Amino acid sequence: MQKGFIFDLDGTIYLGEKMIPGADEVIAYLKDRGDKVVFLTNKSISRRIDYVEKLCQMGIQVSLNEVINSNFITALYLKKQLRNGEKVFVIGEQALLDELDEQDVKVTDNPYDAKFVVLGWDRYFTYEKLNNAYQAYLHGAEVIATNPDRTCPVLDGEIPDCGAMIGAFEGTTGVPVQNIAGKPSKLMAEYVVHEVLKLKSEQCYMVGDRLETDIRMGNENGMNSVLVLTGITSLDDVAKASDQPKYILESVFDLKNLEQFKTEKIWSK
Repeated sequence: MQKGFIFDLDGTIYLGEKMIPGADEVIAYLKDRGDKVVFLTNKSISRRIDYVEKLCQMGIQVSLNEVINSNFITALYLKKQLRNGEKVFVIGEQALLDELDEQDVKVTDNPYDAKFVVLGWDRYFTYEKLNNAYQAYLHGAEVIATNPDRTCPVLDGEIPDCGAMIGAFEGTTGVPVQNIAGKPSKLMAEYVVHEVLKLKSEQCYMVGDRLETDIRMGNENGMNSVLVLTGITSLDDVAKASDQPKYILESVFDLKNLEQFKTEKIWSK
């Protein structure tokens, strides 16, 4: 039976500019045996085409329709929600603005003219941006965040991600941001499984390094969840977590041997 493999990127396929050893080999292996592959990232500071170029440079052959990011899902959602002439106020970087523009989602700098506030990862986040988003909210704008990640794994550690912007906004409004486009949202899961892979959930494997996004999305949407230990999560983290993966592997390279491990089996060197 054909399978679908949904791969997180940061911490799973690569760390920074360094590919996880064997990632290119295992992707080629899965495709050669007839399985479907898609890459799924919450990171909102790069465009889908940027990921295509980066993966190809690492020797992983991929097309644009095999890469989905939280910006793209956000843009598709807003395209369906907005009526003619309605606009959004954005906290985020150019990559998010580009994805919104590609879906013809109109952006405004005027917080009083916004139907939605969009919260994305913004390394140039300021008090002025926070205040403008808050004023838009006070005047009735709905809120959507690209992704909930508190941090992003990099080669030498972690750096603040979109969760920092969400935290500042929630601290101001006193209201949790519930509408999130990226992992672990059902919105993203259903799009990838049914619109991109066109498979049943039980045929799909969600492979990632983060329990509260990758593993939770897999578990909550009927997929097989696979944790890799090359990113942000350790075995100690797993032991005390509520989001438990079906499989734990040292790295994506070990997907070649996945079938030999039982559901309850935890594998590591």
